[in-house]
Amino acid sequence: MFDSPKHAITAAARASERHQENTENIADAIRAHVVLSNKMSAFEYGCGTCLLSFELREKIGLITLADNSEGMLEVLQDKIRAESVDDMKPVKLNLSTDPFPDEQYNLVYTMMTLHHIPDTRHILRQFYALLNSGGYLCITDLDKEDGSIHGHDVANVHKGFDRKELASLAERKPADRGEGH
Repeated sequence: MFDSPKHAITAAARASERHQENTENIADAIRAHVVLSNKMSAFEYGCGTCLLSFELREKIGLITLADNSEGMLEVLQDKIRAESVDDMKPVKLNLSTDPFPDEQYNLVYTMMTLHHIPDTRHILRQFYALLNSGGYLCITDLDKEDGSIHGHDVANVHKGFDRKELASLAERKPADRGEGH
Protein backbone atom coordinates (compact mmCIF):
# COMPACT_ATOMS: atom_id res chain seq x y z
CA MET A 1 0.00 0.00 0.00
CA PHE A 2 2.61 2.57 1.06
CA ASP A 3 6.26 2.12 0.18
CA SER A 4 7.49 3.76 3.40
CA PRO A 5 6.21 4.95 6.79
CA LYS A 6 6.88 8.52 5.64
CA HIS A 7 4.43 8.12 2.74
CA ALA A 8 1.81 6.65 5.07
CA ILE A 9 2.19 9.58 7.47
CA THR A 10 2.00 12.07 4.59
CA ALA A 11 -1.17 10.42 3.26
CA ALA A 12 -2.74 10.50 6.74
CA ALA A 13 -1.86 14.19 7.12
CA ARG A 14 -3.45 15.00 3.76
CA ALA A 15 -6.61 13.10 4.71
CA SER A 16 -6.75 14.98 8.01
CA GLU A 17 -6.36 18.31 6.21
CA ARG A 18 -9.18 17.39 3.79
CA HIS A 19 -11.39 16.37 6.70
CA GLN A 20 -10.75 19.70 8.46
CA GLU A 21 -11.40 21.61 5.24
CA ASN A 22 -14.67 19.69 4.72
CA THR A 23 -15.68 20.49 8.30
CA GLU A 24 -14.98 24.19 7.75
CA ASN A 25 -17.08 24.11 4.56
CA ILE A 26 -19.95 22.45 6.41
CA ALA A 27 -19.75 25.06 9.19
CA ASP A 28 -19.80 27.81 6.54
CA ALA A 29 -22.91 26.24 4.97
CA ILE A 30 -24.69 26.16 8.34
CA ARG A 31 -23.73 29.80 8.99
CA ALA A 32 -25.08 30.72 5.54
CA HIS A 33 -28.48 29.13 6.21
CA VAL A 34 -28.99 29.64 9.94
CA VAL A 35 -28.71 32.94 11.80
CA LEU A 36 -26.57 31.81 14.72
CA SER A 37 -26.67 33.50 18.10
CA ASN A 38 -25.00 33.07 21.47
CA LYS A 39 -28.53 32.77 22.85
CA MET A 40 -29.10 29.56 20.85
CA SER A 41 -28.77 26.11 22.29
CA ALA A 42 -27.48 23.39 19.99
CA PHE A 43 -27.25 19.61 19.86
CA GLU A 44 -24.70 17.72 17.77
CA TYR A 45 -25.47 14.04 17.31
CA GLY A 46 -22.66 11.62 16.55
CA CYS A 47 -20.20 14.32 17.50
CA GLY A 48 -17.05 12.17 17.58
CA THR A 49 -14.20 14.52 18.46
CA CYS A 50 -16.47 17.48 17.79
CA LEU A 51 -14.76 19.16 14.86
CA LEU A 52 -17.98 20.77 13.65
CA SER A 53 -19.07 22.14 17.01
CA PHE A 54 -15.64 23.63 17.59
CA GLU A 55 -16.03 25.42 14.24
CA LEU A 56 -19.46 26.79 15.25
CA ARG A 57 -19.08 27.41 18.98
CA GLU A 58 -18.13 31.09 18.80
CA LYS A 59 -21.63 31.91 17.49
CA ILE A 60 -23.72 29.51 19.62
CA GLY A 61 -24.52 29.29 23.33
CA LEU A 62 -24.51 25.93 25.11
CA ILE A 63 -23.86 22.95 22.84
CA THR A 64 -24.78 19.42 23.90
CA LEU A 65 -22.47 16.90 22.24
CA ALA A 66 -23.93 13.42 21.92
CA ASP A 67 -22.11 10.27 20.88
CA ASN A 68 -22.52 6.60 21.80
CA SER A 69 -18.77 5.89 21.84
CA GLU A 70 -17.06 6.08 25.23
CA GLY A 71 -13.69 6.37 23.47
CA MET A 72 -14.76 9.37 21.38
CA LEU A 73 -16.25 11.05 24.43
CA GLU A 74 -13.02 10.56 26.39
CA VAL A 75 -11.01 12.19 23.59
CA LEU A 76 -13.60 14.98 23.47
CA GLN A 77 -13.43 15.53 27.25
CA ASP A 78 -9.65 15.88 27.00
CA LYS A 79 -10.03 18.36 24.14
CA ILE A 80 -12.59 20.42 26.10
CA ARG A 81 -10.33 20.52 29.16
CA ALA A 82 -7.23 21.39 27.11
CA GLU A 83 -9.02 24.33 25.50
CA SER A 84 -10.80 25.44 28.72
CA VAL A 85 -14.20 25.25 27.07
CA ASP A 86 -17.22 25.77 29.32
CA ASP A 87 -20.05 25.98 26.79
CA MET A 88 -20.02 22.35 25.63
CA LYS A 89 -21.63 19.41 27.41
CA PRO A 90 -20.70 15.89 26.22
CA VAL A 91 -23.24 13.11 26.82
CA LYS A 92 -23.24 9.42 26.00
CA LEU A 93 -26.42 8.91 24.03
CA ASN A 94 -27.86 6.61 21.40
CA LEU A 95 -31.17 8.10 20.24
CA SER A 96 -32.21 4.71 18.86
CA THR A 97 -32.06 2.92 22.21
CA ASP A 98 -31.45 5.26 25.17
CA PRO A 99 -34.06 7.21 27.16
CA PHE A 100 -34.95 10.41 25.35
CA PRO A 101 -33.46 13.64 26.73
CA ASP A 102 -35.80 16.25 28.24
CA GLU A 103 -34.07 19.24 26.65
CA GLN A 104 -34.98 20.91 23.38
CA TYR A 105 -32.69 22.97 21.17
CA ASN A 106 -32.70 25.76 18.62
CA LEU A 107 -30.32 23.86 16.36
CA VAL A 108 -29.76 20.13 15.86
CA TYR A 109 -27.00 19.02 13.52
CA THR A 110 -25.14 15.92 12.53
CA MET A 111 -22.15 15.31 10.28
CA MET A 112 -21.40 11.95 8.69
CA THR A 113 -23.53 10.05 11.21
CA LEU A 114 -26.88 9.42 9.56
CA HIS A 115 -25.59 6.67 7.25
CA HIS A 116 -24.65 4.62 10.35
CA ILE A 117 -28.23 4.63 11.63
CA PRO A 118 -30.47 1.88 10.16
CA ASP A 119 -33.85 3.59 10.66
CA THR A 120 -33.60 7.00 8.99
CA ARG A 121 -37.27 7.89 9.55
CA HIS A 122 -37.03 7.14 13.26
CA ILE A 123 -33.89 9.20 13.81
CA LEU A 124 -35.38 12.13 11.90
CA ARG A 125 -38.43 11.99 14.21
CA GLN A 126 -36.05 11.99 17.16
CA PHE A 127 -34.18 15.02 15.78
CA TYR A 128 -37.43 16.94 15.28
CA ALA A 129 -38.58 16.09 18.80
CA LEU A 130 -35.35 17.66 20.08
CA LEU A 131 -36.06 20.94 18.29
CA ASN A 132 -37.75 23.97 19.78
CA SER A 133 -40.54 25.43 17.66
CA GLY A 134 -38.85 27.26 14.79
CA GLY A 135 -35.59 25.37 15.32
CA TYR A 136 -33.22 24.20 12.60
CA LEU A 137 -32.13 20.71 11.60
CA CYS A 138 -28.88 20.50 9.60
CA ILE A 139 -27.67 17.19 8.19
CA THR A 140 -24.57 16.49 6.20
CA ASP A 141 -23.77 12.97 5.13
CA LEU A 142 -22.56 10.78 2.30
CA ASP A 143 -24.02 11.16 -1.13
CA LYS A 144 -25.33 7.87 -2.50
CA GLU A 145 -22.32 5.65 -3.34
CA ASP A 146 -21.43 2.04 -4.10
CA GLY A 147 -20.45 1.05 -0.55
CA SER A 148 -16.72 1.43 -1.05
CA ILE A 149 -16.47 4.15 1.62
CA HIS A 150 -16.93 1.60 4.41
CA GLY A 151 -15.78 -1.54 2.62
CA HIS A 152 -16.25 -4.48 5.00
CA ASP A 153 -18.85 -2.70 7.13
CA VAL A 154 -21.20 -1.99 4.23
CA ALA A 155 -23.96 -4.32 5.42
CA ASN A 156 -24.42 -2.25 8.59
CA VAL A 157 -24.64 1.21 7.05
CA HIS A 158 -26.52 3.08 4.36
CA LYS A 159 -24.58 3.56 1.16
CA GLY A 160 -25.12 7.28 1.37
CA PHE A 161 -28.27 9.19 0.48
CA ASP A 162 -29.85 10.71 -2.56
CA ARG A 163 -30.03 14.38 -1.52
CA LYS A 164 -33.52 14.97 -2.95
CA GLU A 165 -34.93 11.84 -1.28
CA LEU A 166 -33.39 12.72 2.08
CA ALA A 167 -34.61 16.32 1.83
CA SER A 168 -38.10 15.09 0.99
CA LEU A 169 -38.07 12.75 3.97
CA ALA A 170 -36.79 15.48 6.28
CA GLU A 171 -39.19 18.17 5.02
CA ARG A 172 -42.45 16.30 5.52
CA LYS A 173 -45.15 18.04 7.51
CA PRO A 174 -45.00 17.33 11.28
CA ALA A 175 -48.16 15.20 11.10
CA ASP A 176 -46.52 13.09 8.38
CA ARG A 177 -43.32 12.68 10.39
CA GLY A 178 -45.08 11.62 13.56
CA GLU A 179 -43.92 14.09 16.20
CA GLY A 180 -42.61 12.95 19.52
CA HIS A 181 -40.43 10.08 20.55
